[in-house]
Amino acid sequence: MDEIKDTYKTITKASEEVLFKDKNSKFFGYAFPVNNEDQIKDHLEDLKKKHHAARHWCYAWQLGKEDFRYRANDDGEPSNSAGMPIYGQIQSFEVTNVLIVVVRYFGGVKLGVGGLINAYKTAAQMALEASNIVTRTIDLKFEIAFDYPEMNKVMRVIKENNLNVIDQILELDCKIIISVRKKEAERIFEKFDATYKVKITELED
Repeated sequence: MDEIKDTYKTITKASEEVLFKDKNSKFFGYAFPVNNEDQIKDHLEDLKKKHHAARHWCYAWQLGKEDFRYRANDDGEPSNSAGMPIYGQIQSFEVTNVLIVVVRYFGGVKLGVGGLINAYKTAAQMALEASNIVTRTIDLKFEIAFDYPEMNKVMRVIKENNLNVIDQILELDCKIIISVRKKEAERIFEKFDATYKVKITELED
């Protein structure tokens, strides 16, 4: 059986600002943890205010823990000279739920496409090196529904398997929401599914 991959890497907080210089051009690099496109838009707007005199705000982002979505933007630089080299660093560091922006101030000397690719790649690499990269697990959420008399049975399974309880409503109709690491999910699901008078359903994230 294939090993289920149930971890991903991301960054915990925004990186320090990094600076790469080449022939008087300045490239400021930033890495941000993001969970959606609204957050990406906010960070880009903030940087455009902060660096309103800059010439280019090039970026790349990747979202998702298993099915990835990404975008790379050259923002007026020659095609594939900025966004893709930045995205290449996201791939190289194997991180996701991340936005990297490199802001360029033109220094009067053209760098050529090769020079640009190197500058954007290096600034992105420096931003990721300045970030705290962590490995997280991919967890699935399940709702366990049962009547109050079944409480002991359910609690025993939770305790024996050291499960993480996120939420619970313990009345006549009880509901407990648990989060289970993906590679354990099938085994845990079957445990509850085989328990008389207990219903387990997977919740959409």
